[in-house]
Parts: sequence; structure tokens; C-alpha cells
Amino acid sequence: MKKLEQTWRWYGPNDPVSLQDVKQAGATGIVTALHHIPHGEVWPLEDIKERKAIIEAAGLTWSVVESVPVHEAIKTRRADAGKFIENYKTSLKNLSACGIKTVCYNFMPVLDWTRTQLDLEMKDGSKALYFNWIDLAIFDLYILKRTGADTDYPHSVLERAASKFATLNQQQLTDLRINVLMGIPNEKEIELETLRNSINEYKAIGFNGLRENLVYFLSSIAEVCTEEGIKMTIHPDDPPYPILGLPRIASTLDDFNYILRNVDQPFNGVCFCTGSLGAGVDNNALEIFNAVKERVYFAHLRNVTKDEDGSFYEADHLGGDVNMYAIMKALSEENALRNIPIPFRPDHGHQMLDDLAKQTNPGYSAIGRLRGLAELRGLEIGITGNY
Repeated sequence: MKKLEQTWRWYGPNDPVSLQDVKQAGATGIVTALHHIPHGEVWPLEDIKERKAIIEAAGLTWSVVESVPVHEAIKTRRADAGKFIENYKTSLKNLSACGIKTVCYNFMPVLDWTRTQLDLEMKDGSKALYFNWIDLAIFDLYILKRTGADTDYPHSVLERAASKFATLNQQQLTDLRINVLMGIPNEKEIELETLRNSINEYKAIGFNGLRENLVYFLSSIAEVCTEEGIKMTIHPDDPPYPILGLPRIASTLDDFNYILRNVDQPFNGVCFCTGSLGAGVDNNALEIFNAVKERVYFAHLRNVTKDEDGSFYEADHLGGDVNMYAIMKALSEENALRNIPIPFRPDHGHQMLDDLAKQTNPGYSAIGRLRGLAELRGLEIGITGNY
């Protein structure tokens, strides 16, 4: 039985984790993107070649692009969406010309992954990422001050948010704002006014409208993807439910069935993220994998532990609520049917050991991910017996 491809997310030359560190962690493939290119602009062929050369000079392979961002004009299908579709298609052609054929993307409105705390202390002293509904409600009600926000939360959450807000000082509120608006490393954070305007725009689009805009995007790039052999993998919403009045359309089994059914072509695939899907109170990650496994072209493996109210923190890779043994077994069995191994990466990781004293990208410190990769590698070998 062939092994999965072990990869590592790297944020480019400015990443505190070097390619030499990645090699020592045991990964062979790199997952990266050209974060210096503004969203919506064409990725120049020369920039792609330069990044690929840096990776290959270190003895590694650029395996997956994560991400080629989908411009907001496409998600909202504004009048100028066509221009950004053409730019996206050109970027895909340029990536294909360099032999890079797997592209991860998301269709989350405005914000990328969202957390309310970046340094939740674990029992062992390491630090984890945390999404807390009470803190999100505080941001929504008292910092963003979104109209009608109070109707989106249960009374118990509103009461707890009001009580906690009364205890917070200005620095704590500033930290909460920064955490929620942070987004991807090396890319600028969203401004509050931009978020407010976008919330109003998406309110008019709604859940069904956003679904239709995703189908429009995928249908528009289908020919290029098929001709170039590109595999598009949509990342689940993170967290997998509506927040701040923004719709979510890649959160549940029904969502993925809709996406694959409405653009039923081989290029249209899924990035299977156990952490994002595992955060959904009603989601069964293994059930979702088994339903979409033929279209899984990339996997993010991490774990979460949920609280009673649906808040969650990122647990050890082999801890938490997701049955990682069952997921790895199913993923390995599907991988055995493929001609090309499925790439996976340890997604996020606790800040621990020496990294506690270093400046690191939240979730992307070296040692926590090294531990995760080692655990996942051992789990795969234990299941498959393939050394």
C-alpha cells in the first residue's frame, strides 16, 4: 500500500520556519502561495518559477498551492467579476506550466479562518488556537456593533457576553479585534468598516446566492482546469457555521454534495480538513469523507475539542473529538486506489517548547507541527504496515 504524501505549509521566504526546518520535520512536499501578490491579480510566471526554484534547491517539491485566493468580486458576482475570473484562469495556466496542478482555495466571505484567542494555555503549558462563542459575541456586539447581531445569539450567550465585556479592559478588546480580523500570515488584516460593508453586501446575496456564485466560479474555470489537468480543492468553512451574519456554504455534508453535484466534473474536488469539519456540532467527519472521498485531492489533518456551546480549541492531533484513527484508515484505503498519492499536511499545531519564546505565525510554529506530523506518520504506518 503506497504512502500518503507528507507535506508542510510554508509561508515563503519570510516564514520563521525555514525549508531546512521542514526537511528535518520529515515532510517532502511544500504547500505554499504567493502571498505578496494582491488578491485578484495574475500570478506572474516568473514569480512562480522563482518560488519553485527556492523550494527545489532545498530538496523539496512544491506539491500544492494554498491558496490562489478567490477575489471578493467573484464571490459576490459584482459587475467586474469577469475580469478577476480571467486573471484566475491565467494564474492557473501559469501554475500548470510549472507543473503545479493541485490548488486549494476557499469561498468564505471576507474573512478566512476565524479564532478569538491565539494562545489558549493547555494543561502541559503549550498554547493552542481557540474559538469561543462568548468572545465572538463580544466582538460582534461591542466592537463591530453589527445591526441586529443580538438576534443571532441565544439569550444565555448574550448574558454571558455582557457580563464578560464589563470586565475587559481596552487592551483586551484590542487583542480580540486583532485576533478575529487577523486572517492569513503575510496578508493585511480586514478593516472594521470593510467588514461592515461586506456584511451588508452578503446579507443581500444570502446562502443560496453564495452557493450559486460558487457554481458560477467553478463553471467559469472548468475548461481551463480540465485542459491543464488542474485539481481544485475547496477548503471547508472555518468555523463551519455562519458568523457575524455571513453565510457559509462549505460546512456540512449537504454543502459538499451540492458543490460536487452542481459542477460534476473531475477537476472539482475537496480539501478534506478534519479540524474545520470536526468543529461542526452535527458533523460526522468520517461520514463526510466517505461521501466525497473520490474527489478528495488534499487533506488537512488536525483535531478539535468542543465545549457544550460549540466553542472549540485545537487539540493534539491524536486527541480531541475527531477519531483520527478512523480518518487515517479511510484516507489510506482511498490512497491505495490512486495512481498519485494524496498529499496531506499536519494542520496547525500547538506552540510548545522553544517556540514559546519565538515569534511564530499562529498555528504554524515548527515544533507543534513536527509533533503532529510524527504522530500522523506513525498512525499511517501502524494502520498500513507500510514502512
